[in-house]
Amino acid sequence: MNIPQGWIEKNNALYRKIEFKDFTEAFAFMVRVAFEAQCMNHHPSWSNTYNKVEITLNTHDAGDVVTDKDVKLAEKINTLLKA
Repeated sequence: MNIPQGWIEKNNALYRKIEFKDFTEAFAFMVRVAFEAQCMNHHPSWSNTYNKVEITLNTHDAGDVVTDKDVKLAEKINTLLKA
């Protein structure tokens, strides 16, 4: 399994911390991710503090491990960062 650029595997999950210009930019990014995650029926664990978003991806119904679902969502998130 190839881990997408910018992500690390940590504690049986894919993890990424992203810093934005300000809170509005961070929150707008989270809204875009939320729509994609809902379409994929695969939802991240995440937190937001001002301009920082931390995302953890693993598949709960597979025993809380990294699966192809996580890799695909991480790749989609990377695409949204470039938009």
